[in-house]
Amino acid sequence: MTELTNEVETAVFEQPDRPSEDERIVIRRPGALPLKKAVSTETFVFLGVAGAAFGIVASRMGGVNMVNTMLNTASSLLLNTCFYIMAIAVIAGAAAALLSEFGVIALLNRLLSPLMKPLYGLPGASVISIFTCYLSDNPAILTLCNDEGFRKYFRRYQIPALTNIGTAFGMGMIVTVFMIGLSTERESFVAAALIGNLGAVAGSVISTRLFLVKSRKFLGDAWDVTSNAIEGIDMMQYRTIHEGNAGERILNAALEGGSSGVKVGLSIIPGVLIICTLVMLITNGPGEGGYSGRAFEGVAFLPALADKLSFALRPLFGFSSPQCVAVPITALGSAGAAIGLVPKMVKSGAIHAHDIAVFTAMCMCWSGYLSTHVAMMDALKCRRLTGYAILCHTIGGLGAGVFAHIFYTILERVL
Repeated sequence: MTELTNEVETAVFEQPDRPSEDERIVIRRPGALPLKKAVSTETFVFLGVAGAAFGIVASRMGGVNMVNTMLNTASSLLLNTCFYIMAIAVIAGAAAALLSEFGVIALLNRLLSPLMKPLYGLPGASVISIFTCYLSDNPAILTLCNDEGFRKYFRRYQIPALTNIGTAFGMGMIVTVFMIGLSTERESFVAAALIGNLGAVAGSVISTRLFLVKSRKFLGDAWDVTSNAIEGIDMMQYRTIHEGNAGERILNAALEGGSSGVKVGLSIIPGVLIICTLVMLITNGPGEGGYSGRAFEGVAFLPALADKLSFALRPLFGFSSPQCVAVPITALGSAGAAIGLVPKMVKSGAIHAHDIAVFTAMCMCWSGYLSTHVAMMDALKCRRLTGYAILCHTIGGLGAGVFAHIFYTILERVL
């Protein structure tokens, strides 16, 4: 064992089958930063992969256009998305604090635990996350998770699972109302949109249950909040409140909750700008006049990939035409962009009520989770579980579409 610094001790072992200097394993003491040679094989691998990826995109868009698009997209996301999310977080934080202050969360926990526990494996209080995300967007769950009056009902492994259950209902009301509004004289989409909501529920159960299996192994069964415990008192039967009369309590709780929303809004900015910019770059296509470096242009890689996989996806979801596959794939990056594709398809007659049911389910369940999941998991200090959370939610979104397809098929046969 060699002492490298006063704080860091490492032991270096040669791999028997790969004695290269670059491939040595460095074992570090807990709490110390990992060490690696200044220049190693991965340096050149990274340069090769990154250069190839951006080189391909630049060859389609033009190098200057690609850089300008990335910068303009990030700027637009900061001004129009991140600050919007921060506003949602502030309002949601204030609402969560008030619900906790006056016992509404405790009431919901008691009333809905018999339903939420067998369905999701979560306490009844988690239904608040469904409501807040359904009425707004995915990051609304973060301010709830920062409230100790909410977290005290959860075990440690259950907290990050709120990201998956909340994301499955993100922008739910907006997507549902939008789809219903596309109804024509020939066809009503009301029943289809409602069935899509049922499909999203099925997808949320799949996503959340799968994720809990992994998070339980990593985080254990301990209660998440223990700091407010009072000796001899069961804090599940009581709640802490602010001092003062009702008016003072309302004001203090709302301001404290809103303040936590500001912190959450700031913490997710890096993740949203970096991840969403890259997702948009491979999701969207060129502008009307071709590539010009404007925000939200891209090379449309994901829709093209979906078109290649349509032979497998169409039987699963019962799509009426191959172009339908572009809607749920686009929802991976932005649900708003995804539903924006639907009116043209309705007008051209390429889709029907059956497709609307599947679109509603998958756009809700996949409402931009590739662009928000990383930031949300990072804000919850569960970064190491991000990949598994995304995998589980990918499966959940597919399940949402399949179940919406099955539910609507059953309805058609019954009627």
